[in-house]
Amino acid sequence: MNTRAQSATSATAPPAGRKAAPVAVEEAEAALVEHYPRLVALAYLTLPTGLGKHRRVLTAHRLVQRSLPRSERRARGGAYGLLRGEVLREALAFGGGGRVRVTARKALEVLRPPAVLGLRVHPRAGGGDELALERALSVLPAAGRAAFALRTLDGLGERGAHTVLAAAGVADPAEALRAAAALGLATRAATGTPAAGGLTAESAFGAGEFDPCTVQTRPTDLLRRRQRSRVALVAAAVVGVGALVLALGGAGAASRPYAAPGSPAGDPSAADPAALVRVPAQTWRGTARMDFSAWPARGDRASDGGLLRRALAVWAHPGAAVDVSATPGTPRSGPAQPPQLLFAGDADDAAVVLFYDGLRVVRYAEPRRGGGRAALDFAQAENADLTTSAAVLVDRVDGNARFLTAPWVAAAQTRDLLRPDRPGSALHRSADGVTDPVRTPDAVAGGTCGSSWPVLQLRSSATIAEHHSFLLSDLGDILPTHLTYTAPPHTAAGASSRPGPPREATGGPALESWAHDACGLTVLRGQSVRAVDDWEFARTPLPQGAGTASWTCERADTWRGPGLATVRFVPPDAAAAAPGSVVGQQSDGSACSRFGQNVMAGVMWKSPSAEWYLLAAGSRNVTRISATHGIDAHADGPYLAVRAPRGTRATLRGELGSGGTLSPLDGR
Repeated sequence: MNTRAQSATSATAPPAGRKAAPVAVEEAEAALVEHYPRLVALAYLTLPTGLGKHRRVLTAHRLVQRSLPRSERRARGGAYGLLRGEVLREALAFGGGGRVRVTARKALEVLRPPAVLGLRVHPRAGGGDELALERALSVLPAAGRAAFALRTLDGLGERGAHTVLAAAGVADPAEALRAAAALGLATRAATGTPAAGGLTAESAFGAGEFDPCTVQTRPTDLLRRRQRSRVALVAAAVVGVGALVLALGGAGAASRPYAAPGSPAGDPSAADPAALVRVPAQTWRGTARMDFSAWPARGDRASDGGLLRRALAVWAHPGAAVDVSATPGTPRSGPAQPPQLLFAGDADDAAVVLFYDGLRVVRYAEPRRGGGRAALDFAQAENADLTTSAAVLVDRVDGNARFLTAPWVAAAQTRDLLRPDRPGSALHRSADGVTDPVRTPDAVAGGTCGSSWPVLQLRSSATIAEHHSFLLSDLGDILPTHLTYTAPPHTAAGASSRPGPPREATGGPALESWAHDACGLTVLRGQSVRAVDDWEFARTPLPQGAGTASWTCERADTWRGPGLATVRFVPPDAAAAAPGSVVGQQSDGSACSRFGQNVMAGVMWKSPSAEWYLLAAGSRNVTRISATHGIDAHADGPYLAVRAPRGTRATLRGELGSGGTLSPLDGR
């Protein structure tokens, strides 16, 4: 079925703002043929990702083919607008209406053409960028995916997309657009694609990964199909009817064979639930190694041999109905020996199992009902500590996440990084340590955050460390990211030239600084980030008595080693949650880490009297800063402020007390 169709991004869609006008059936048919790839791609992106690629491809084609009206109708945007609205309404409604109704809808859709017998179809596999975008799309609600598709596929502006979404029945189009914009910002940062207000259609959907009109096919069970007879077909039909009845009644559990056929290589005991390592409940109270190795086995299905056997079998040999993901640099190999069981239980509509093998945390999830797809996720966890092993993702549904907290966590709260003056709210946990749903942080394009940035604030048991609280932020991986803060240098005489160690980001100054840097966490989603430190390396007075500015370096360290440093400038008149201006950045380097404790940056600043200044600041070991090329100025100490023409691009150079020199990080 490798039929090549016109790219869904190659034609320009009609505008969304036309007045309602009569559309004849013949005109709608012509528009359907002309814009068929685009409409199918729109449906494919909006449909629930849990359907799997095969079902999504066929359902997308089915919805577009059924969008043709039976008689003349009036519609805004002409024939294309009529078809687009119908496709969006059907795709958005596919995941709503209650469990029984949804189950019946999905079951009946299988009986409707188009259908492919004996084959599995799916778009061609993309690379790492496409996989990152696919993962990001999977956590968006349907309305957010539809908004993202309208902005990228049809090139609609915010107003036009808002109108189309509202007409399609979306309850809150503005929220959907914010979610889509956040995805555009995160994906642009992850893939390096330059675009304004989100990814372009060509860069985001030009690859085969998102083209449901260009598909690959694979056969199903050839030998078994060869042996089928009419009697077997009749029997299968009876079984199918019975399955439909059971599905409508909501009975039964997941029964798809998620593990691939064949015997995996390695130690046979690694697939035996009886051989799983189960740590006693109080081990963490008497060990000096505070990481996942001290976690006991928890969950209401920790003794469910059937679930554990399926989880181990899928880990060793995942089948075609399993979505496998891994944080960057994490191997996806099967267990070499019996792993440690961390958790097995039900969460929302999934049965979840968490394992630890000394290097990785592995999450297996299967639907509790019906025949949806399973998930197998890998995350690095080597050399975890008290904070970075304090929580693991259990389930993520509709923009909310549940976490399993470590046995040494005595209390849990949520707080909003964008509201530093607002106290945290208590977060309820089950007896096994599973939290209530926590909202996933959101952000929008253009460098401004959404309405909130929720984080976990956990407190360790006094058995380990009295009054020890710390922050964790959900960045889309299995393991949340530890947030810390390094205070600015002391001004007293004799202060050390080395910055102090990072501290927990729970105090007032830390929260105030993080409120300006929280938006920067968006670009780190899905990057396997272990910890992020917000180092306020300088506070400098501004000319004309305009107050004191803050200079921070946000250092993100990944589990696999490399990190990212981002320098920001925050003027004193910035609102409490206003993002700082990015004035420097370094990828895969040591800047702002304990191996790179000297940093400098510069920025052009406009004073309240509308005069422009070149400002530069360095960390405490900088003893002199000079500026050349377009301006000739210098200052003793770690701060320079000199009047300069607007647009000046001077070369800055810092001198260190140790005798070396320093250049600013490359600005973005």
